[in-house]
Amino acid sequence: MSVILSAGLCTLALVVTGGFLFIPVLRKAKAGQPILKYVKEHENKNGTPTMGGLFFILPLSAVFFVFGGAKSRIATVSVAIGLFYMLVGFLDDFLKIKLKHNEGLKPYQKIIFQTAIAVLGGAFAYFNGLTDLYIPFVKKTVDVGIWITVVIALVFIAVTNSVNLTDGMDGLAGGVSMCYLFAIAAVIVLEKGFAPYLKSEEYDGLFLLISVMIFSIFGFLVFNVPKAKVFMGDTGSLSLGGFVGAVSVFSGNTLFIPVIGFAFVWSSLSVIIQVAHFKRTKKRVFLMAPFHHHLQMKGFTETQICFYYSGFTVILGLVAVIFYL
Repeated sequence: MSVILSAGLCTLALVVTGGFLFIPVLRKAKAGQPILKYVKEHENKNGTPTMGGLFFILPLSAVFFVFGGAKSRIATVSVAIGLFYMLVGFLDDFLKIKLKHNEGLKPYQKIIFQTAIAVLGGAFAYFNGLTDLYIPFVKKTVDVGIWITVVIALVFIAVTNSVNLTDGMDGLAGGVSMCYLFAIAAVIVLEKGFAPYLKSEEYDGLFLLISVMIFSIFGFLVFNVPKAKVFMGDTGSLSLGGFVGAVSVFSGNTLFIPVIGFAFVWSSLSVIIQVAHFKRTKKRVFLMAPFHHHLQMKGFTETQICFYYSGFTVILGLVAVIFYL
């Protein structure tokens, strides 16, 4: 526990220090986020520095290895996946800044990169025997065998895009992710007590990784809560989705993602519902999708929406945990 706390505090210090040093550099480099013009409430955010994911993803990864995280193969692969997604997001953000509009990589380019990483994650799980899934609310598991490759690949694509869609307001994706990680850590601790799925060193590595993630996100939120001084950009949101997905699926908790992480799921579902309904009827279900923008157009402040989403995630986490007590 002392190692985890030390690693967490070290990460927090690096992220906060990095924020104070890195944000002025981004401003000077004019690395501002182009804002969608149809989101009127965000007009005053135009030019806010982006790619903030760099100064909270890189420190957490470095601290993880410095504090011995490499002893855990699963946690190490999780970090690799998070960093790969960070590179995809960085390329997307870089093109947005260079081209000075809100589209970086083409959608098909982004999905190709995301799918390639996701398939590798699924293959890693299968060839390392990580084919069991804990079933939410009951103390049972199910072995899906080779189908784990498909399940995990689809989950990675879904989670990274869902976190990316949730990252539409100051502090929203970070706040929800932090609450999710607290909850999934609690679930893993309880599972280790009644039905260990991994070796002891693997659990140690996952706990270390989740801890530095929580501290790094907290440090980033110092600069990202309304009104944000920096955005995480796709650099941060895709990477964050990769990390969230990895620690969940490799610990056998794939089925807990739509339960505890329903806020992420709802971001994607609201977009799918909106698009499908509009194509069929030429009418909208929501004033704007994802749903957090609908709430904003209804008059809710960003702070209120972040509180509701994070609070809802905490409640779902408690519901998931209470069945294991």
